[in-house]
Amino acid sequence: MVSAMVCRSAVLGAVTLSLLAVPAQAAPLGTTAARGPAAAPPAPDTAGLAAVLRSIVAKGAPGAMARIDDGTQVHRSAQGVADRTTGRALTTTDRFRVGSVTKSFSAVVLLQLVDEHKLALDTSVNHYLPGLLPDDRITVRHVLSHRSGLYDYTNDLFASSVSGFEAVRDKVFTYRQLVDLSLKKPRTNAPGAAYSYSNTNFVVAGMLIEKLTGHSVRTEYENRIFKPLHLTDTFYVHPDTKIPGQHANGYLTADRAGAAPVDATDQTVSWAQSAGAIISSARDLDTFYSALVRGKLTSAARLAEMERFTRVNATTSYGLGLRRRDLSCGISVYGHTGAVQGYYTYAFTTADGTRSLTALANASNSSDVLNTLAATLEPAFCGKQSSTRGAAVPLEREDVAPAAPREQ
Repeated sequence: MVSAMVCRSAVLGAVTLSLLAVPAQAAPLGTTAARGPAAAPPAPDTAGLAAVLRSIVAKGAPGAMARIDDGTQVHRSAQGVADRTTGRALTTTDRFRVGSVTKSFSAVVLLQLVDEHKLALDTSVNHYLPGLLPDDRITVRHVLSHRSGLYDYTNDLFASSVSGFEAVRDKVFTYRQLVDLSLKKPRTNAPGAAYSYSNTNFVVAGMLIEKLTGHSVRTEYENRIFKPLHLTDTFYVHPDTKIPGQHANGYLTADRAGAAPVDATDQTVSWAQSAGAIISSARDLDTFYSALVRGKLTSAARLAEMERFTRVNATTSYGLGLRRRDLSCGISVYGHTGAVQGYYTYAFTTADGTRSLTALANASNSSDVLNTLAATLEPAFCGKQSSTRGAAVPLEREDVAPAAPREQ
């Protein structure tokens, strides 16, 4: 099923998305400076975006949608269904689980605490949380940039995606229990020595937020980000299992080829919490990332810290809870990806926040779906010329929590 493409009052198509994470280790390829002046992107290729969304559905996702906000125009496109049982069409207003896009929210709260002189990025985590970690050299900056060396416990929880998920679907963990799962395994590298994506880092981030503020991460997200930006579709409901209001159901691709997907919509996401449990919408994520890069959430100095990037691969760099993707047309975009059972998300914005994209597929545990979703960035930000020449899309190896997606 295909929903109408709209452009506030016109017909068009669009994209943006976010993922939750499971790590891949990558040696740092060098640290890059903060962004320079923004190049104006060409008009989005809405037909190209719609074609990508159709391809995502053809590759097995029940539905896929994208929303581009250009400041004066909104381009929307959706394909397929939000609910396989009822057949209700997916829409760009549906709420969904954003996975690791949550990491950007957690990083913003901690950077605000730096602005308030309650936290220092280069101070040991153990200074604030005595005895938590086995190495006093692990700093707050190491945690937020995935350079702590802390092992990602989700590798073990979700070695088998479906059975691993069913084992934790309704379980409620404490932060300490999740950190302890990580500490059972050797660290991946010495503090600061290498980039290695790990959900454990942002569990520690949640612990820091709660220790330094005396409030739950839910309260801090709401008071510092959700309410000031009027993000009315954005929630942190942990440990509740339901998504409030109209939402897309999420489907976890079975580990065994040919088996029916598992409806993973209802879950505590307690295994992720401050690393991946936020619920939002495409509109709200577009608003959030645009506001972030425009300096609406932190001081200019803290935003510059967030945008001190370490090269991860040929097209991707990581800052403090923030990704940069370099596109074929020379434009770089800023945001995060997200993967949580049943949902893949991409959410990115231009350097000046004037164009934002959020794209969603309500499926997970599928390499085909994930890598096709990545293809939404080029037509959204580089326009028709890039789309028609078939820009190469890198294989996604990170933010694939839980575990590596099943090859199809």
